[in-house]
Amino acid sequence: MTGKKMLNDILEFNKQFVENREYEKYETTKFPKKKMVVLTCMDTRLLELLPKALNLNNGDIKLVKNAGAIVSHPFGSIMRSILIAVFELQADEVMVIAHHDCGMSGLKAGPVIESMKKRGISEEKLETLKYAGVDFEEWLHGFDNVQESVVHSVNTIKYHPLMPEGVPVHGLVIDPKTGKLDLIVNGYED
Repeated sequence: MTGKKMLNDILEFNKQFVENREYEKYETTKFPKKKMVVLTCMDTRLLELLPKALNLNNGDIKLVKNAGAIVSHPFGSIMRSILIAVFELQADEVMVIAHHDCGMSGLKAGPVIESMKKRGISEEKLETLKYAGVDFEEWLHGFDNVQESVVHSVNTIKYHPLMPEGVPVHGLVIDPKTGKLDLIVNGYED
């Protein structure tokens, strides 16, 4: 399906969705009923599986997604979203949920950069960014161990200078096939 066709199909479906008032069954407030913010991976297998495996419904949590469920920068958009959820949107707990068989596991910058070049990103642009201080090896690196990655993200959140004391930060790994959760960090036991 081409991008243009896909967009047209989405817009047509959306028109019917709104006209039929199908949105009504999803109405809720901006505040999470379960007072939690969850950082998880953008993996397609988790789109429906994760909420079902955690018994979550629309409006229950604030959901933040990125590649690998990684807090890679303490003052980046992921951490900002978590802090806003805690300070402004009534989230009292944080949960980091990574998953087994993640595309970020073992990801190295080299193949990604080669893919960029094949898609038209010039060597000149890459060199300009490199000389501007972008460390592609670090920026595009995934993780080698999912459990260690979860602990790293949990610690970045928990010990962030703007995170209030006493906010439990949990770390888990989900099986993207079965939905089974493995507890890595119990935020209540600190």
